[in-house]
Amino acid sequence: MVLTGCEIKLDNPHSTYYAGQTINGSVVLTFDSPKKVRGIYIKIKGEANTSFSVEESHTNNENQTENERIDLSGSEEYFKIQYFLVGGPSGNNIELPAGQHEYPFTCILPPNLPSSFEGEFGHVRYTIKVVLDRPWKFDQESKLAFTVLSPVDLNQVASLREPHSVFMEKYFCCCWCKSGPLTCIVKLPCRGYVPGQTMSILAEVDNISNVEVDSVSFTFQKVVTYHSQRPRRETKKNTIVLETVRVGPVPGHESKTWNQSMVIPSLPSSNLLNCSIIDLDYELIIEANVSGMHSNLLSKVPLTIGTIPIGAMNGVPSIPTAPPADVPQDNSSAIGWAVPGSLGPNVPTFEATRFGTTTIKDSADNDYTRMCNSNYNPMYPVYNFTNNA
Repeated sequence: MVLTGCEIKLDNPHSTYYAGQTINGSVVLTFDSPKKVRGIYIKIKGEANTSFSVEESHTNNENQTENERIDLSGSEEYFKIQYFLVGGPSGNNIELPAGQHEYPFTCILPPNLPSSFEGEFGHVRYTIKVVLDRPWKFDQESKLAFTVLSPVDLNQVASLREPHSVFMEKYFCCCWCKSGPLTCIVKLPCRGYVPGQTMSILAEVDNISNVEVDSVSFTFQKVVTYHSQRPRRETKKNTIVLETVRVGPVPGHESKTWNQSMVIPSLPSSNLLNCSIIDLDYELIIEANVSGMHSNLLSKVPLTIGTIPIGAMNGVPSIPTAPPADVPQDNSSAIGWAVPGSLGPNVPTFEATRFGTTTIKDSADNDYTRMCNSNYNPMYPVYNFTNNA
């Protein structure tokens, strides 16, 4: 094998950038013997894709019911940049000597990109591909996925910082009797959070009825809605439970109060702004599970996950745009310049989400495409709060 190594190096150690930032990097190729190429070029692109199936029933000519699976898909391209690092598409062949060769590259990301996202039935993905254009032979390619973040400032929506209360009440009937009510009040300090922040939950249950409350559950979940475009417009909703906390029981004619909390993990921001084929929402499901044949009390609270925390809660209105004085300036172009703990919650660290993909290979790749990070998990900002709300 002539090509023994291809490394795509980025100036950001986390391979994470905000929309509108500049990517600086280099391609390092290693040959164990001279190699002839027409040129070496780089492709940087951002796109979204969805893919899922639906089952349809129809009646055939013999009046029999048949099931048919319809494959649906959708796609969006946000940008694509391609240029040669050496050589050209119509130039003379170039012989590169054995050894290591490094070629720098740069790319300015468009300002309105949606955040990176990996899901079961679709993704928003950004990749860099290096191609060795070889005359009369299959091209050799190397591909790397990186993370793009679209800032979501929770301070821009006033209602997200306001305390939120949920009131649920139910009367139970037994034969000819009607018992006193079961009431459940749940209070949240706000409805906007960033990863790393603690969501505090105050729950008060006043059970004047004769029916026991087995438990009260709080389920934090994300809801992803995928849209297709071909061969027609369809949607598929996928709900993923992130964490569940249960308290209880509450016997009849008793009252109880609990203070519970959940730490928001590394997650993409709500809504996936500027992506029209994937919707991303978060919610807290509150359910009082009662014994017997009675229906439960159920309520849903929509939540917003952002990248910039609510300033009134922690005194940090935004992420600083310049590195601290004690950080080397040659690393200032990267998002990951913050020294952990040096600025408290002002600057987040970046952590991989547990929702990733086992391969970044797609239909544009071939058998000669090397995946630099097949097991790809996007990185999202996670704050280290000293005093959580």
